[in-house]
Amino acid sequence: MKNSFALVTGAGSGIGLHYATQLARDYHYNLLLVSNRQSELDALALRLREDFGVQAVPYFCDLAQADAAEQLYAFCEEQHFEVEVLVNNAGFLIFDSFNHTPLAKTGALLMLHVLTTTKLCRLFAPAMCERGKGFILNMSSMSAWMAMPSIVCYNASKSYVLNFSRALWYELIPKGVHVLAVTPGSTDTGLLPFSGTFAKVLRVVGITMPPDRLVKKALNALFRSRRKQCMPGAWNHLIVPVINHLPDWLVFAAMRRFPMFRL
Repeated sequence: MKNSFALVTGAGSGIGLHYATQLARDYHYNLLLVSNRQSELDALALRLREDFGVQAVPYFCDLAQADAAEQLYAFCEEQHFEVEVLVNNAGFLIFDSFNHTPLAKTGALLMLHVLTTTKLCRLFAPAMCERGKGFILNMSSMSAWMAMPSIVCYNASKSYVLNFSRALWYELIPKGVHVLAVTPGSTDTGLLPFSGTFAKVLRVVGITMPPDRLVKKALNALFRSRRKQCMPGAWNHLIVPVINHLPDWLVFAAMRRFPMFRL
């Protein structure tokens, strides 16, 4: 449909770029690309239009602002864009001790991961339900099941996204709207603070997943199943229970290796 769109947040780079590319290439959706990286966003929109013949509209926006969701929704209403697919992918990682993290940075993370994600679902879901068709994909994390020092607010916010999405699935699936929480583990985007050698080892043994493969699995689960959650990668299903059962002394020993915990 001419005005039927997939909306992807954090589309300018990383996993979001692969969501946008595969939605255009493999599913032939028009794209509304949202990011706070203007030059990357414009370049991606141009490439998608040229390569796949879809509409690709860049929308520059800082989704960590309090009214960002409302502004984005108003833009879609003004342009008469019918959002059939909502991908809440935008996010960032704070790798530091809680006491050392600036309050403004903590607030931005919680606004982006929790409030903006919730608002976008609330704003776009009613029209999807009225049409009897829609798809909402919320990016959580494998860390949602774990209490992990150094990423305290990150894994807490991703736990909210996971449980929010699973509960919302029950409300919307009878109305034809599929909600999916994706809980990836380590993804090869350069976001995690691993050395080059260690990152290479993780890729070789299959613990770190390439972003294009992650996105392919997530979209397949979104469009071809009725599942509430998707954790790509067999390793992740083994790692979660192992980490959750680590003895406290071992966790404290690992913490001593990081400078932020050496007070």
